[in-house]
Amino acid sequence: MSNGTNGINGTGVTPLRSFGGVVGGLIGLVATSAIAGLLVTASLTPVVALTGVATTSTINVFETLPDYLEIEPLAQRSNIYASRSDGSPVLLATLYDQNRVEVGWDDIGQNVKDAAIAGEDPRFYEHGGVDLQGTVRGALTTAFKGSVQGGSSITQQYVKNVLVQKCEMLPTEEEISDCYAAATVTTASRKLKEMRMAIGVEKKYAKNDILRQYLNIAGFGGRVYGIEAAAAYYYGTTAAGLTVAQAASLVAIVNNPGKFRLDRPASEANGAANGYQDNRERRDYILGEMLRYGKITQAEFDEAIAAPVEPTINEPSTGCQTAGSNAYFCDYVIHMLASDPVFGADEETRIKHIRRGGLSVYTTLDLDLQDAAVRTLNENVPKSLAGWDVGAVISSVEVGSGRVLAMAQNKDYSQDPEVQAAGNNWSSVNYNTDFATGGSRGFQPGSTYKVFTLAEWLSTGHSVDERVDSAPRSAWGTFNDSCLGPQNYDSEGWSPKNDANESGGNYSALESTIGSINTGFIGMAKRLDLCGIRKMAEAFGMHRADGEPLSQSASAVIGTNEVAPLSMAVAFAGIANNGVTCSPIVIDRMIGADGTEVPIPTSRCAQSVSPDVDHQMVAALSQVMTRGTAVQSNISTEPRVPMFGKTGTTDGAKDTWMSGASSKVATVVGVVTVTGNANQRARNFESGPAATARHRMWPDVMSVANAKYGGDPFPGVSVIPPPEEESSDDGDEDFDDDTDQDPQDQDDSDEND
Repeated sequence: MSNGTNGINGTGVTPLRSFGGVVGGLIGLVATSAIAGLLVTASLTPVVALTGVATTSTINVFETLPDYLEIEPLAQRSNIYASRSDGSPVLLATLYDQNRVEVGWDDIGQNVKDAAIAGEDPRFYEHGGVDLQGTVRGALTTAFKGSVQGGSSITQQYVKNVLVQKCEMLPTEEEISDCYAAATVTTASRKLKEMRMAIGVEKKYAKNDILRQYLNIAGFGGRVYGIEAAAAYYYGTTAAGLTVAQAASLVAIVNNPGKFRLDRPASEANGAANGYQDNRERRDYILGEMLRYGKITQAEFDEAIAAPVEPTINEPSTGCQTAGSNAYFCDYVIHMLASDPVFGADEETRIKHIRRGGLSVYTTLDLDLQDAAVRTLNENVPKSLAGWDVGAVISSVEVGSGRVLAMAQNKDYSQDPEVQAAGNNWSSVNYNTDFATGGSRGFQPGSTYKVFTLAEWLSTGHSVDERVDSAPRSAWGTFNDSCLGPQNYDSEGWSPKNDANESGGNYSALESTIGSINTGFIGMAKRLDLCGIRKMAEAFGMHRADGEPLSQSASAVIGTNEVAPLSMAVAFAGIANNGVTCSPIVIDRMIGADGTEVPIPTSRCAQSVSPDVDHQMVAALSQVMTRGTAVQSNISTEPRVPMFGKTGTTDGAKDTWMSGASSKVATVVGVVTVTGNANQRARNFESGPAATARHRMWPDVMSVANAKYGGDPFPGVSVIPPPEEESSDDGDEDFDDDTDQDPQDQDDSDEND
């Protein structure tokens, strides 16, 4: 017995077995399953030994293997949605490693169930996990041809798929490859492992549960998994809606996905020219088995067998490129999902969860505002322009919640380097966001940044009526800096000027705000603490887009820090919210594959300035709209609600900005130079001067926002005077900002790298 068990004789040579011995051993093997309805270690092991197809190590493995597999959640695709005005969801993108939609028993048509059983395991409801006849056939082939062939029950196939799925969840490619090789190796040892586990599965789960999960887990070619996704991909229908012929064609693919898949019409062996011959032959075999076992009538068989194999491939939405003009927002959502610890311990875990977790992600994107942003960008700024790498951005944030309502730019989205090389209308970089979340390294905001000096001015007890010596000069003397020590730039010849060459001799803080007087704000900074101004900006959520610390030099007062437009929108929303700034969020809710709510990040809100200071800021910035540099944006917005704002133009009119808010929505619009240098005053778009495109776009977005969200009066601003239309600029006079800044604080090269 020991020699038989070990399969080795005294000379170390495996003895040959007679035909009768082989067959007898096989019959003994499968008879145990047939009689008992399952194979147990005690009865199977000696019989396996007699067959000679297993070594001692195989038997030991068999005896120590777990005897069941849990039916676990499968890798499923995740969907990202926006919302229409009526609240109904709109699919932006689908993300997956495996294109699968897991469905319940009642969502799988009877045609599919019958085709699977007839074609793969006719005695599925009779055996205990290992089919008697199938195992005999497969074992005979193994014994006489030297390789394991066929004979696997549906339960065994399910076990194999589960083991492969477990491999897919491993952290490294090497581990996945090794695991996959072990799970699919063609040996009797692996077959025995499947048999053992199949028996355990049958002990634990009902037949219908096993068949359901088999149809959900099975591969249907490429990255298509599960019968629901296969029905949608190949025929544009559901698993419940498949005809008899379609069901048989799809079940045929499971037998050999590489050979029988239906999405390669150019294939010579199995393509459109020959009617997908390989698939059809297998389909017709399955139809014959369905007829044989009484699953369909003769008439149904005749109709199905006559039907051509005609797939209508429906490529699923995958990745943010399918989100079209909403792709950059989609890209930002994915970056947030991948970076927030709420979704996993590390980035790799989070990404796998996103691509495999079957999540439904409902975002904050307001399609009314987003459509307005996209439309006005298309109307006012070209996607590419000869001699100028032009960019344009729009970000809108809901006041009080941090919800990002709109995010758009003037580029077509693509992650493909070859596509990007085709023209600078293509980009994968989101100009609205930080570098760490798929964005650029930021843009100088120009005079829009002055709001933080205004906040510090008022917070330290100064009034808007207080005047400062603000005459242009090349020697400003020493600035106070409680963090870095006294700062003096006189040796550098730093001499900021005013755009319209205003004398700036004795401006009040209010006059400097309304007219955006550079030297006025430098004069204010002389009476403040540069470190305090920087800390005030940080209190409103400001940070450099490249992740470096904010500069706090005197030139930073007039906007030389490269920041993300979204950060500025968040800050203006904080000003509109009684000085309470809320961090941006892009997800309203998430639903897991099991239908339960998934925890999501929440906005973090903090008091940036006191309400009293904030009310004074809003009162001053409101006058920018009615008699200052933002009149054009104000008079073009309809319906008009109480609003405040600030314009900005960087050195040499390279970048131009309009930032502002109602009590409900804050919006930032900018036209920027992505790389190189370009003076917007010397450029024109088809829609008009490049330098004033911001004033054509901001009203388009805020008009929609005002109509939808309304707007309340701001505390301390009882009545907003009617706009002084005669004061609106002609396209140039509102250039307000930051010429001749400190060269060390400017970086005009490759800001988007």
